[in-house]
Amino acid sequence: MTIDSSKVKPRPIVFRLPGQGPAVYRHFHRIAWLACALALGVIVFGAFVRLSNAGLSCPDWPTCYGRAAWPSAATEVSDHAASAIRPFDDTRAWREQVHRMLAGTLGVLVLVLALLASRRQRLGIAQVLVSAALVAISIPLYMRGMHAAAAVLAAIGELILLAAALRWWRGAEGNGVGHALPPIAALLLAVIVFQALLGMWTVTWLLKPIVVMGHLLGGLATFALLAWLAWRATERPIRVPDARLWRILAGIGLALLVVQIALGGWTSANYAALSCGTDFPKCVGQWWPPHDFGEGFVLWRGIGVDYEGGVLDGAARIAIHMSHRMMAVVVFAYLLWFAVRLLRSPGLRGQGGLLAVLLLAQVSLGIANVKLALPLPVAVMHNAGAALLLFVLVSLLARLRAREH
Repeated sequence: MTIDSSKVKPRPIVFRLPGQGPAVYRHFHRIAWLACALALGVIVFGAFVRLSNAGLSCPDWPTCYGRAAWPSAATEVSDHAASAIRPFDDTRAWREQVHRMLAGTLGVLVLVLALLASRRQRLGIAQVLVSAALVAISIPLYMRGMHAAAAVLAAIGELILLAAALRWWRGAEGNGVGHALPPIAALLLAVIVFQALLGMWTVTWLLKPIVVMGHLLGGLATFALLAWLAWRATERPIRVPDARLWRILAGIGLALLVVQIALGGWTSANYAALSCGTDFPKCVGQWWPPHDFGEGFVLWRGIGVDYEGGVLDGAARIAIHMSHRMMAVVVFAYLLWFAVRLLRSPGLRGQGGLLAVLLLAQVSLGIANVKLALPLPVAVMHNAGAALLLFVLVSLLARLRAREH
């Protein structure tokens, strides 16, 4: 008899520890999926903020010209210190601050997940709450100019979470799905905290490319971890022969995709998306134009430079752009081959079809970005496409299991 997996009701995850009864987290998977959807929204909206050149529209952090929301007119903030850094722009400030609010809401959901997941760990809730409290205290200290004290408190909070995640992961080995959720939830909270720091540095270090790229990768890492957590909590595995081989192939695809996303982030952060003009597949009318890879991939250039609009010359930007194109060919070839393999395998055809469609759409959006001179809607969709490709590969890694005999 064949069972239609789409009609199987998701089961709430059950944690069992030695000598203790089961504890059912009835809504854990629902909260995880809500957080996952919100993370995707934050990524897409963040791309909109960055690509519409609104990343420095609120020069202070976490407020916007001293406001919890944002001012409605320049006359309201003419005497605020942030006005000396950058004049108030009422058409863009709301974008940056709404993005921060969405990210803050996501942080609260991840905190809830970490608290729920750590309930059965020894001093689990206490460790999560202490780390969260330290980070929360560091924010007003930072706003008062006590930057060293704020950094120390945030670092201690991060170390508590990372130590807890490592310790809980060691205890989870061989104990089933439920025991794997607490360390991932603690790691997620640590990533969210670091994301907040990257968001702060993005503003205070004036769109420094390495920080902008790191912020993008951190957002996608958050999304990927939430997707993994949600699938494992929902417990809807895909059972196939040679599950280990499929996981290896998906892992290779994921690694290649992450490299390509990093190159895309570096291209965007250095304003190199249009360095080849609107030529495709050639670049400024040549197959191999003058380039400078050495200058294009200098990761650290010091603090205090305003990177909005980019600081590199044409040859360095061309090198960055060409790197992104060349890696795109590698990723496309591998993921297309992988999608075809999935399509030929019973039980995996749906995942293969979805991967193929998203891959073709992503390549089309990338080409359209160049040919149409980076229109904002297309550029934002290109970022969303990368996130969805990541979701498909992470979902495979989370769901693939060996077939039971």
